[in-house]
Amino acid sequence: MNQTTIQNTTKNTDAQAASNAKKSMMIAVSPTKQSFYDFYLDEHQNMACRRLHFAGSSFGLLGLAKSVKSRSPAPLLKGIAAGYACAWVGHFFFEKNKPASFKSPLKSFVSDFRMYSDVLRGRLSLKDAKFDKIK
Repeated sequence: MNQTTIQNTTKNTDAQAASNAKKSMMIAVSPTKQSFYDFYLDEHQNMACRRLHFAGSSFGLLGLAKSVKSRSPAPLLKGIAAGYACAWVGHFFFEKNKPASFKSPLKSFVSDFRMYSDVLRGRLSLKDAKFDKIK
C-alpha cells in the first residue's frame, strides 16, 4: 500500500468513528420513550412494589370512575392520594429506591399506566420477574 492509500483509509476510519460517537451522544442526550420505560421497569423489579403500584393505579382509576359518576372531585383526589401512597410505600420499603416521579413526573405517570396495561395483558408478572415477556 502506498502512503496516499493509508492516509485515505485512516481518514475514512476517523470519519466513521466520529460519526458513531456523534450518534451515541445524540442517543444519550435524547432518550426515547422506550428507554425511559426500560429504566422504569428496572426500578420496579421487586414484586411487592409492582403489586402495590398495580393496586395504587387501580385505586386511582376507581377514584376517577367515582368522580365522573358523582360529578365530584373528592373521589378522584382520594384515589390519587391512595395511589401515590401505595407506590411510595413500594419504593421506600420494598424496592429501596426513590420513585421516578420525583425526577420525571409526566414520563413516570405515563409509564405507570403502561406497566399497568402490560400486567393486564400478561406481559408483566406480579408473581415473579422470570415470567415477564418484555425486556
